[in-house]
Amino acid sequence: MYRYDEFDHSFVSSRVAQFREQVERRLSGELTEDQFKPLRLMNGVYLQLHAYMLRIAIPYGTLSSKQMRMLAHIARTYDRGYGHFTTRQNLQFNWPALKDIPAILDDLASVEMHALQTSGSCIRNVTADHFAGAAADEVVDPRPYAEILRQWSSIHPEFTYLPRKFKLAVIGASADRAAIQTHDIGLEVKRDDGGALGFAVYVGGGQGRTPMIAHKIRDFLPEEDLLAYVEAIMRIYNLHGRRDNKYKARIKILVHETGAEEIARQIEAEFAEVRKSEILRLPDEEIRRIEAYFAPPALAEKPERSSVLEAAKADSREFAAFAENNVFPHKRVGYGVVTIALKAIGAIPGDASAEQMDAVADLADRYSQSEIRVSHEQNLVLPHVALDDLPALYAALAEQGLATGNAGLVTDIICCPGLDYCALANARSIPLAQELSTRFGDAERQKEIGELKIKISGCINACGHHHVGHIGLLGVDKRGEEVYQITLGGSGDETAAVGTLVGPAFKTHEVADAVETVVDTYLKLRESPDETFLAAVRRLGQSPFKEALYGAA
Repeated sequence: MYRYDEFDHSFVSSRVAQFREQVERRLSGELTEDQFKPLRLMNGVYLQLHAYMLRIAIPYGTLSSKQMRMLAHIARTYDRGYGHFTTRQNLQFNWPALKDIPAILDDLASVEMHALQTSGSCIRNVTADHFAGAAADEVVDPRPYAEILRQWSSIHPEFTYLPRKFKLAVIGASADRAAIQTHDIGLEVKRDDGGALGFAVYVGGGQGRTPMIAHKIRDFLPEEDLLAYVEAIMRIYNLHGRRDNKYKARIKILVHETGAEEIARQIEAEFAEVRKSEILRLPDEEIRRIEAYFAPPALAEKPERSSVLEAAKADSREFAAFAENNVFPHKRVGYGVVTIALKAIGAIPGDASAEQMDAVADLADRYSQSEIRVSHEQNLVLPHVALDDLPALYAALAEQGLATGNAGLVTDIICCPGLDYCALANARSIPLAQELSTRFGDAERQKEIGELKIKISGCINACGHHHVGHIGLLGVDKRGEEVYQITLGGSGDETAAVGTLVGPAFKTHEVADAVETVVDTYLKLRESPDETFLAAVRRLGQSPFKEALYGAA
């Protein structure tokens, strides 16, 4: 894992001291809330419906067990005993007192964490594949490049006040587990025909009010040109992005209105100018230096097959489901990448108690080289688990209510905080997620349905990624009543697509039945048990689902 250098320590400490003084001035009345707002946003502090909220950065989703224990400590000491893991690989505390936030930031700094650039019109937390450095299908670990981007973008003087927030994501495999095509800039690390490392570059993706899939503007960018090219993209956006209308301020609108070919031409021209100075050329020795921080752990040799694992699968259907759904192939023989689903049946997606966080930290020490990941799907990951240890790990997770074997299934629901917390929301996402989880909670039924991603947002800002859900649910306010629109066929993976609205919205009490109708229609019309929901929707189109929901036209 990356460790802070002297600049990081000094910079974060000085920012905490500065914000402590700003909080004191707000509490004394010297600053009004309007004056305080831009200051708190620079430090990850939001004012929600009922309280301030603190959003903590988890760069590229990687945590140490020590850092997880600190998050548990903060939850227990300053909040209500839990935290909420988000779709940006961040953690939110929803109930801290403003007077305590500087102390929280001090505690975070002590374990090399912070809340910088988790809000405001700046470059946000850089995200990555949550299986990075461990997945068997990986070309190369993308996290060193994400770290380089983090260092480059932290309080970048030219990009601190952008037209709007800006999001980057990096993957190192052809399978997209970081939804790069829904980002302002998405990067896929790859090799050219000669084996050299570089990047496919996507620009102009995003969700929210106007969802768009990014355009690939470079199929291969040489490794050394990463920062120069990203800087060129940022300059074009900063120069031409709409500052007169926040609803049209994202780079996706600039790309759409200007045209992808023209934007690519402008970026290439700016890149040529940036490149002349050589200042942003990445020296190979510097890349390799950062890469060394992410060196694979020294894992003991293991046989390809585990008799312990096979015996446990034969002994327990629940464990067998966990092993099938929550364990991904590791690049080292005899190991697996384990998803800890924060999606127990009927629970709030993404929430973890202080006790659960402490338990995951202990299990990471015992079974996963003290390393933890946060996924954009609001789950946790132990990246380096010996297959022999899976039964014992499962038993320990079960004691904490964390052994649900539903990763990727219909109850592995993404959900924003919605109207229970968020001042921007129009509808409550959490109760709907809980109802759907309970409705589809039977293990055999989940297995029959197979892979199906439900994603729920409580407003058009799409923090629940509903646009790219196989089934997307958007809560809207219709004359004072909460109703929910249903979209079908969205996807955030390498086949990224925005879902299509099926028809008129459903009232709160109708939504679960409507989703069940959609699922039953799929089960009836799929070509075989191997045809996934997404594949069936893409083959069949909207018509059979629309007819099942609303009747024949």
